[in-house]
Amino acid sequence: MSSRVSEFTAQDYQLISREFAELRESAVRRCANQQEIDTVQKAFDFANEAHKGVRRRSGEPYIIHPIEVAKIVVNEIGLGCKSIVAALLHDVVEDTDYTVEDIRNLFGDKIATLVDGLTKIKTVLDNEDKSKVKSIQAENFKRILLTLNDDVRVVLIKLADRLHNCRTIEYMPEHKRDKILGETMFIFIPLAHRLGLYGIKSEMEDIWLRYKEPQAFNEIKAKINRNANDKEKQIDDFVKEIRQILDKMDIDYEIRKRVKSPYSIWHKMRTKNVTFEQVFDLYAVRIIFKPRTENVKAERSQCYAIYSAITNEYDYREDRFRDWIKQPKNNGYEALHCTVMSKSGIWVEVQIRSRRMNDIAEKGIAAHWAYKREGIVSESESEMDKWIAKVQEILMNPDVNALELLDIIHNDLTASEIFVFTPKGEQKAILKGATALDFAYMIHTHIGNKAIAAKVNLRLEPLSYVLRSGDQIEIITAQNENPKREWLDFLKTRKAINIVKEYFDRLDRKNAAEAQANQKASSGSKWSLPFFKPKAKSEYIINDRRNTDNRFVIATCCHPIPGDPVIGFLSPDGVVTVHKKSCQVANTLAATSGDSIVVPKWEADEMNAFPARISVTGIDRVGLLNEITKYVSVIMKVNLRRLVFESQDSIFSGEMDLMVHEKADLERLLKMLQKIDGIQKVIRKNL
Repeated sequence: MSSRVSEFTAQDYQLISREFAELRESAVRRCANQQEIDTVQKAFDFANEAHKGVRRRSGEPYIIHPIEVAKIVVNEIGLGCKSIVAALLHDVVEDTDYTVEDIRNLFGDKIATLVDGLTKIKTVLDNEDKSKVKSIQAENFKRILLTLNDDVRVVLIKLADRLHNCRTIEYMPEHKRDKILGETMFIFIPLAHRLGLYGIKSEMEDIWLRYKEPQAFNEIKAKINRNANDKEKQIDDFVKEIRQILDKMDIDYEIRKRVKSPYSIWHKMRTKNVTFEQVFDLYAVRIIFKPRTENVKAERSQCYAIYSAITNEYDYREDRFRDWIKQPKNNGYEALHCTVMSKSGIWVEVQIRSRRMNDIAEKGIAAHWAYKREGIVSESESEMDKWIAKVQEILMNPDVNALELLDIIHNDLTASEIFVFTPKGEQKAILKGATALDFAYMIHTHIGNKAIAAKVNLRLEPLSYVLRSGDQIEIITAQNENPKREWLDFLKTRKAINIVKEYFDRLDRKNAAEAQANQKASSGSKWSLPFFKPKAKSEYIINDRRNTDNRFVIATCCHPIPGDPVIGFLSPDGVVTVHKKSCQVANTLAATSGDSIVVPKWEADEMNAFPARISVTGIDRVGLLNEITKYVSVIMKVNLRRLVFESQDSIFSGEMDLMVHEKADLERLLKMLQKIDGIQKVIRKNL
């Protein structure tokens, strides 16, 4: 956030005093002794003086930002004194004349190291060297992840810093906002998820949605509020019933209610092609119990006992049962989830956790360490340590350049896992989307290299077979077999891809020229964008007929239309590529090429039409298709390019590809179609 200098008022000093008093109260509960509390006070006094007279874009005194970051660090992440101090000092070296050595002399080596790590991250993230945009952005994230090797607290404090910047992002110009939100979605949100910081992840997702898809955010938020008001009494009645069940079991517990976040609802609607009303886990009741003993196995048994007692009383959806205890998530998350029908007729998700499980769910890696220090460690919690070790191994690989590394880490952060079995019944976790050949390489390199086919659930399948959760796999090998280049077309796991690539690299080294070319490719190619200066980043008019210099193309990955929230990327030849702000490709570009962002001014033009796709489902009847096409072509005068409909057991579904001038036209059409008798759902789909 940019800053400016001005004299502070009495109100400013009162605000600073009040905000620090809140932080100090939290720090007192967290610090081990008076000496640590005094160090927090010392850090505040030092930072307050260093930032004196400086304001953020919001107009607040700058010191409010490090105070807020420190609050997140202690209250939402659960870190201790040294992290609080580092959060208070995290901008001093970057923004004032003080050095890391000054911090070291005043606060010691550990805090100086934390501040130095945070300063280096901030320096590269704020780098304005436009001649090396893409490679620098990739190096930025490599720098962030390298701190995992030194002290993961640097990453956690940086996440707190990014969260507060997101909370105050309204004060940033739009092109800067898009860059920050692109970085946030591409790396910080997956990182928060991978480190188990669900609260931080969820809040950053909602902020991202609020600015990237404001109409969708506001509509979902309004529906949540209306729905919650209507269902509040029913949820409270359900909680009373659950309390009666638990009280009979003589359990020390608490119950919390939650409503699904706007981003989670939007994402489910978008990926599952469902309406708001079809989101079954809109409401959740969380049961957090104190286990009778600190034995992890006994604690898990209590979870199953609670689950059994609840499902004995209510109808439940078997397809919505999630056992994150038997097989925890890869970030250590443990819980039982089930969706039951309340006596008043609404679906409610019930989440069952022990206090230890809840701490890890809310505080992530910080809680994991705390329980580890106390000797209360389950098998699942070692997954966090395994992942950090894996990241360190990738980071230390000299053959992976920064751009490749960014893709590898991003893919790892966002990957989901499934669970499959060996012929002897041993359970293995593997990347969702992985093939039988990936499984072979996971078992052993030699098995992968010699594989010719697989038996999946006793049926013969090709090596390209995509595994499903619960599959039992046996790999068939032959001694005279070797890897094939075409395997690279379907392999998904990094380990398998690297083994096959290395095999062919060794073969190709026989040719000196090819070896030279391979080495150049493996070291990574660096390209740069020339310095560019549009009229103004905040106002780049791309369809102004009076200025034909402003050329643009529509991104085929997301097909935006006028009226969609859009973001533009200016290429070296002066052409702007226009994406939806919510497009994942655009997020990647914003994260890796943030300084090429422009803010397109793009209005509807009666001379131009753009492709859009809608999906329609409902109850079939005679004449329905004719009525639909009449509304589209005759009444709305929309050009219909493609029409696919099918009907089965009186249920019809179909898609239409249209050419529209702007989003408002499309929304009017959706509302008109929704009124046709028999139509149950009409939604816009991605092309």
